[in-house]
Amino acid sequence: MAQDKLRAQNQVLKKGVVDEQANSASLKEQLKMKDQSLRKLQQEMDSLTFRNQQLAKRVELLQDELSLSETRGKKNKKSAESSSQLSQEQKSVFNEDLQKKIEENERLHILYFEADEQHKRLEAELRTKLEVLESDAAQHQAVVDSLTRKYTDTIEKLQNDKSKLEIKSQTLEREAKDCRLRTEECQQQLKNLQAALGSRLEESLCIINEKVPFNDTRSNRYNALNVPLHNRRYQLKLRDLAGQALSFVQEIVTALLNFHTYTEQKVQIFPIDSATDTISPLNQKFSQYLHENALYVRPLEEGMLQLFESITEDTVTVLETAVKLKAFSEHLASYLCFLRKILPYQLKSLEEECESSLCTAALKARNMELHRDMKRLTAIFEKLHTYVSLLALPSTKPEGLLRTNYSLVFTNIAASLHGSHDILKDISKHYSQKATLEQDVPTATQKLVTTNDCILSSILSLTNGVGKIASFFSNNLDHFTSSLSYGPKGGTEFISPLSAECMLQYKKKAVAYMKSLKKPCADSVPYEEALANRRVLLSSTESREGLAQQVQQSLEKIAKLEQEKEHWMLEAQLAKIKLEKENQKLKNSLSGHLAETVQERSVLSNTAEQKEETTEKSQREPIKTTSLIGMLTITTDNEKVPDVESREDLIKKHYMARIAELTSHLQLADSKSVHFHAECRALAKRLSLAEKSKESLTEELKLASQSISRLQDELMTTKRSYEDQLSMMSDHLCSMNETLTKQREEIDTLKMTSKGNSKKNKTR
Repeated sequence: MAQDKLRAQNQVLKKGVVDEQANSASLKEQLKMKDQSLRKLQQEMDSLTFRNQQLAKRVELLQDELSLSETRGKKNKKSAESSSQLSQEQKSVFNEDLQKKIEENERLHILYFEADEQHKRLEAELRTKLEVLESDAAQHQAVVDSLTRKYTDTIEKLQNDKSKLEIKSQTLEREAKDCRLRTEECQQQLKNLQAALGSRLEESLCIINEKVPFNDTRSNRYNALNVPLHNRRYQLKLRDLAGQALSFVQEIVTALLNFHTYTEQKVQIFPIDSATDTISPLNQKFSQYLHENALYVRPLEEGMLQLFESITEDTVTVLETAVKLKAFSEHLASYLCFLRKILPYQLKSLEEECESSLCTAALKARNMELHRDMKRLTAIFEKLHTYVSLLALPSTKPEGLLRTNYSLVFTNIAASLHGSHDILKDISKHYSQKATLEQDVPTATQKLVTTNDCILSSILSLTNGVGKIASFFSNNLDHFTSSLSYGPKGGTEFISPLSAECMLQYKKKAVAYMKSLKKPCADSVPYEEALANRRVLLSSTESREGLAQQVQQSLEKIAKLEQEKEHWMLEAQLAKIKLEKENQKLKNSLSGHLAETVQERSVLSNTAEQKEETTEKSQREPIKTTSLIGMLTITTDNEKVPDVESREDLIKKHYMARIAELTSHLQLADSKSVHFHAECRALAKRLSLAEKSKESLTEELKLASQSISRLQDELMTTKRSYEDQLSMMSDHLCSMNETLTKQREEIDTLKMTSKGNSKKNKTR
């Protein structure tokens, strides 16, 4: 609908844009026509100006001729007199022509000015119209652009929505196909189940007809004797609720203790301070009773704690078995007696305070409001105690409370709690006003102010605690009214304490029997160890293949190394020959050098100083020897020249050892690399196997999830069908029992009539 509307608007806007373009085109044509007429008028004006210039030149020529004729006339008067007539005629003709030309020129000037003004005015009007039309066209173009953008966006959105809807429709079609297949499977399974259940129903009906002479579930009185089921979830829920109620009761008990204690302090301070003067006997008695508040308030918390501890997982908590609820009711009754005992003294204390000279009219009004609130609070507590005592009746006198009145009792308890909360809010409001008025009293002390603040805080905490427990009770009212009493399946009566005890005994026996059935499983290989063994087996087969490849590679390397060994043996023989040649050359050079030194010593042995110097020089000068390996410098300091061959052998041994070490390192690195390569291949195969197993496991998981969902649906359908069939079977059994009892009664009556007839026949 929105798209059709936008298309209609787009058509209208397109038509408006086309009309505006046609109008602008017509206006442009008119503007061209006006420009053409303006050009014509300009051409006419140019021709007129040119004609005027010609006429002006002719007038000048005529004036010149006239001046020449006048000069000539002076010289020749006679000729002038004769030609004067002609000149006058010519002058008059020229003047007439000139006058006509001047008039025509003026008229043309006027026409040109009017045409120019009209053209300017028309041009201005057309320009304004053109500007307006251009602005309108720009606005229309902007609107068209915005609409085109909007339409493109909407079209894109609609296309995206269309594609999404197509995808969704395809998925829904696939789901519909799957659902059809599943429904067909379910129908087939349902048919099988119906056939199986029909056969089982016939068997069970035959067994019931043959073996069940009496059905005790039809009678509530007999069904109450059956042992009910133990609801562990219900017990845990009830214990949780009892724990919450215990925390709220503890908060209320603390607030009540503080309220009564600070009220006692207030009685001893105001209106008369007991530290400076004696208070009235009424207030003394009132403070004495208030001092005993802990004896009546503390048992409330203890009773609730005992009730909480009595609710455990292994017990059956109903009103008939909740014996501790009676103790809590008694503690609440004792606290109610305490409230009744202190109420008259509290009211008289407020009246005495009103009669005091310090009490103003406003303070007296607040005291009277508190007077009414205290009466209401005691009455609401009496009401609450009545309903709590009614709840405690089933544990002592089961016939004292009917099951139909349970919901009414619980709703009245909730209403009483909400009423007490409202009363406490009024007390808090009135007492706060009273405290502010008492601060303005001239004799007010700091102790009075702090006591009033403490009383207000205790009242506020009491109000919050009562509000919490009231809301808690209202929220869980349905649970209390529906689940606090239960019995055997199909029964409508309360469970009795004896049957609850019997049920717990049977539960313990069942737990012991289940523990005895649990036997230790035989030892077997753990799943993780089996997986590890499988991985080792796979890796061993992979390592066998890798070792075979390593052996093949090592054989190829051995062949290459033997070839290299032969090559290097030949190279070593050649190097040995070269070394022998170099050693021979070195010997020859050393022998020549020694001969030269002997000749020098014989020549220089003349003087001792020269001899010493030469010997020192000879000792200090080094001897250089060269070979293929390198150059060696030695000094002949009373030492023999080392053997060249031994030196070469040492160097050769060093390098050979170095080569052997490097080859061993190379072989070790090569073997490590081969080992690592084999391990990497094995790991790659393991990874591929793991990925394949992962894919298979994911597929199995998908299939398992699908089968789980299918089985859940089947379970729900079978469960519903079983429940329906069981209900039908139970109804059928009831009807069969009724017919059986009728038949037995008929048989008994027939027997009695037959006996009577036989007796009559005998007497006859």
